[in-house]
Amino acid sequence: MTEDEVNDYRLRREITVEGKDVPKPIKSFSDASFPDYVLEEVKKAGFVEPTPIQSQGWPMALKGRDLIGIAETGSGKTLAYLLPAIVHVNAQPILDPGDGPIVLVLAPTRELAVQIQQEATKFGASSRIKSTCIYGGVPKGPQVRDLQKGVEIVIATPGRLIDMIESNHTNLRRVTYLVLDEADRMLDMGFDPQIRKIVSQIRPDRQTLYWSATWPKEVEQLARQFLYNPYKVIIGSEDLKANHAIKQYVDIVPEKQKYDKLVKLLEDIMDGSRILIFMDTKKGCDQITRQLRMDGWPALSIHGDKSQAERDWVLSEFKSGKSPIMTATDVAARGLDVKDVKYVINYDFPGSLEDYVHRIGRTGRAGAKGTAYTFFTAANARFAKELISILEEAGQRVSPDLAAMGRGAPPPPSVPLAKRQTLEGVCQNDWRLPRPGEEFWQWSPMELIDGTPTIMLLMYPHSL
Repeated sequence: MTEDEVNDYRLRREITVEGKDVPKPIKSFSDASFPDYVLEEVKKAGFVEPTPIQSQGWPMALKGRDLIGIAETGSGKTLAYLLPAIVHVNAQPILDPGDGPIVLVLAPTRELAVQIQQEATKFGASSRIKSTCIYGGVPKGPQVRDLQKGVEIVIATPGRLIDMIESNHTNLRRVTYLVLDEADRMLDMGFDPQIRKIVSQIRPDRQTLYWSATWPKEVEQLARQFLYNPYKVIIGSEDLKANHAIKQYVDIVPEKQKYDKLVKLLEDIMDGSRILIFMDTKKGCDQITRQLRMDGWPALSIHGDKSQAERDWVLSEFKSGKSPIMTATDVAARGLDVKDVKYVINYDFPGSLEDYVHRIGRTGRAGAKGTAYTFFTAANARFAKELISILEEAGQRVSPDLAAMGRGAPPPPSVPLAKRQTLEGVCQNDWRLPRPGEEFWQWSPMELIDGTPTIMLLMYPHSL
């Protein structure tokens, strides 16, 4: 490509680059100068063309230089660093007994670590590269045995890796390719001391690839300390923004009406597709899941109090479609890579706009379309202005009520759904609106009974 063609390509794909002697992006896998054994695995996976982060990130990583990559969730960044890692391993001397890994990938959660390792296994198979996943919450035995046998690639959460190092089950003397995946999330989770301790044990002439979805000051400061003369590639903007392939709906709803809103929404959208519902707390997650199952919905839950075996089983049921509804706390919001999640529902609004973006990023992945629904309450009003900015940047509709909250106005008053009362005088306060076409129900005009808006439900004996 000529310089003009390169500039046009980057502009169209929203690629921004920084650094000295930045290589040109590649348009196809064959342009990436990967060995045949890597290209064969790519062909088997059925990929058509590189994503923006891959088209620019691969040439950068293959230069051997340090790299900062800023890209939204679902951008294809895992392969952006894994395929060059495989090439890097094959260029190194083989492992001797007692050697630690050549490639180290640090990830914030065990879910993300497991998914990275699955990709490493798949794409490293043809060159017989061995990998293992090191994370807490499970017995150490199998992980220790993998390390003792010798593996070229280790994917790990920081805490368990330090445990393995201090127990002399592995060492980092051979690490020459270091990846920090979701660095912003690791810092949010308080892993800064552990990351520093790990990096201090790795040789300074390593290649470091530093990946983040956002670029706050603390993430930038850590990068400055760990990287030397890095390339920097930004997909889209450094500012927080949502994937434009996701249709976003925000519904302002009173807290007490959220469950009924959820059921109505599920009735409208449930078509067998995967639906991921996010809650704030583990307790709330279990309560809503239990209620959904009692109401006949095929729901399971995943959160930090589940054992690893339980979490693996729930993910398996969700991925297979046997249980197409999964409720989750934020433990699954980052790094969870399940194909074909059609809908994300924020039952509880998260504690930050970053988590909002990453939650809804579970849908609309790898070029697919997705839809996100969010229940927004009076307690979330402080997020209204920033949420509006994210919606507007993505070309989404902002409701008048949300716009008013963004200007500091109070949320609209909640109007309770009318209670229903049968002819026998039994009050049925189940808050469900009638479904269209329910032929044996006849509704009277609303009237006030003891100050409560009430609708009389007339039920004919032959319909019971």
